[in-house]
Amino acid sequence: MQLTAAAQSRTPNANPYKELPLGTIKPNGWLKEMLLRQKSGSTGNLDKLYPAVMNHRNGWLGGDGDQWERGPYWLDGLLPLAYILNDKELIAKTKPWIEWALKSQRPDGYFGPSKDYGPENGLQRDNSEDWWPKMVMLKVLKQYYSATNDQRVIKLMTNYFRYQLKELPKQPLDKWTFWAKYRGGDNLMLVYWLHDITKDNFLLDLGDQIHKQTFDYTNAFTNTNLLATKGSIHCVNLAQGIKAPTIYYQHNPEQKYLDATNKGFEDLRRFNGMAHGLYGGDEALHGNNPTQGSELCSAVEMMFSLESMLEITGNIKYADHLEKITFNTLPAQVSDDFVTHQYFQQANQIMATRKTRNFEVNHHGTDLCYGVLTGFPCCTSNMHQGWPKFTQNLFYATQDKGVAALVYSPSEVRLKVANDISVSIIEETDYPFKENIKFTIKIDKNASAEFPFHLRIPEWCKTATIKVNGTIFKEEAGNTIAKISRRWRSGDVLELALPMHISKNKWYENSVSIERGPLVYGLKIGEDRQFVKNQTDPEEYGEGYYEIRPTTPWNYGLLDVREDKLAENYIVEKQDGPLAAYPWNQEGAPIKIKTQAKRIPLWQVYNDMAGPLPFSTIYQLETEPTAEEITLVPYGCTQLRISQFPVIRKE
Repeated sequence: MQLTAAAQSRTPNANPYKELPLGTIKPNGWLKEMLLRQKSGSTGNLDKLYPAVMNHRNGWLGGDGDQWERGPYWLDGLLPLAYILNDKELIAKTKPWIEWALKSQRPDGYFGPSKDYGPENGLQRDNSEDWWPKMVMLKVLKQYYSATNDQRVIKLMTNYFRYQLKELPKQPLDKWTFWAKYRGGDNLMLVYWLHDITKDNFLLDLGDQIHKQTFDYTNAFTNTNLLATKGSIHCVNLAQGIKAPTIYYQHNPEQKYLDATNKGFEDLRRFNGMAHGLYGGDEALHGNNPTQGSELCSAVEMMFSLESMLEITGNIKYADHLEKITFNTLPAQVSDDFVTHQYFQQANQIMATRKTRNFEVNHHGTDLCYGVLTGFPCCTSNMHQGWPKFTQNLFYATQDKGVAALVYSPSEVRLKVANDISVSIIEETDYPFKENIKFTIKIDKNASAEFPFHLRIPEWCKTATIKVNGTIFKEEAGNTIAKISRRWRSGDVLELALPMHISKNKWYENSVSIERGPLVYGLKIGEDRQFVKNQTDPEEYGEGYYEIRPTTPWNYGLLDVREDKLAENYIVEKQDGPLAAYPWNQEGAPIKIKTQAKRIPLWQVYNDMAGPLPFSTIYQLETEPTAEEITLVPYGCTQLRISQFPVIRKE
């Protein structure tokens, strides 16, 4: 095929960071506990918990059952979990899906289910040829190749992308459903990934074609009111699509694509943002009232988008944002045993009960309940990718033949630096709860190696301290990437101290969130958790679910405190001793904040939600006369909370 002039002349943009092979980064500490809970919970057992879809009848196993996204969604989290843990049982569970996908390819290059079936309750048996589910399975196969180097993946993708190049002019992305049009950036990402390996230039022409058929996020973010308009876009389409301009930028390095993405994030925060790092989208975009819902699929897909863009750009804000979602939104929306979840969560959530609320989409009121199938089963299938892919992005190789740690959690990595010298790095930390991170470097067969070590200094950190072997190496201001270039010797210790301070951010109705480091804090509310047997619609929403109701008051307003007085009025209490194995609940929370607040009698329950949020700071707002001490805990440790508080003015 003749290559276009545009593709011939294109100079690819060199990404500053490169993802490491799957399995080379291992979790430790609380992060390993999180992944082990996924194994024993729904990620490792979804075939048993959700057999109607994840059994032998699934179309991605050659059956006549569900033909669409849910099977690939599960694999997109199960497979990286399996190889990160190097768990033979989980790896074996992925094998039939991988083998069927690889062997399903037709001579013309198409792969995957290709036959539609009649309707059956609870299954998606049509649109088998839709481009969208293939994008998810391509992500799975990319990860499988990263872990195994199985060359069949390269052959399948090459043939499939030739098929796409031929067929897309006749059968565009939105022929079967509209989802692929909004999620084409995922398709493009895989095309460019393959091009980096094979250098087949037809892939650049295909990339241009996919880009043209994908919703124009660059124009929408730059020139329209898309993100200021309620109902304008589906919340998960946005979480996935926000990376599309940056993905295209890799082979079309024009500043307008990066500028568009930055403006998109700014507008999203301004018109729809919430304290936990996401936005009102239940399911269409729905503003920034803290009782609007945020879908679990949005959390894990936005995490993946931020991870993808961080690798391409090195933009520190993407790493900061990634940690905010990971350490706040994600643990709060899934149960401790990783079996049940919420379809939507609320930044101000005072009840998780079965009730129709002011969401754009309701699923018979089950959306806030913690269940296996509550809400809609896309999240049941898709939530598994969050923690494994976060683990996979803790370290990167760098363009200058070094290593980068841009987000932090207890872990270890093995990679090659400098001139193919193998090194191992152990990261010891109780971050995000504590401030210190320690890296111990071990070098194979060499006494030393010279390479740079990149460390992110978050924007929220005023001044970080970097030590090498106990001696201060340098101090760095926040919002920078520090590069420590030196000759490292086996046994060297690199320490990073990120002092955390109390801060506040302003949101809807001038409410404020209280934050410290990457963690948002919520009011500690007593929680009465009750299992409800579903006798109404068990086939659709599962045999049962948990409802949670408050046992302590929640309608508090914070006292108005100047920025320079925050440390005096918000007293941080740190747990003595080692971190709990699982710190993401009220019992294990290793840090608390005490402050003064007053109850606001007019702020009452409405429709099992916190009623209209009092504007901060209302003149002559009626409050209880006496202030009380309240306790704030990390947002990720809560299931009920107030995280965006009204502020009571000083009269």
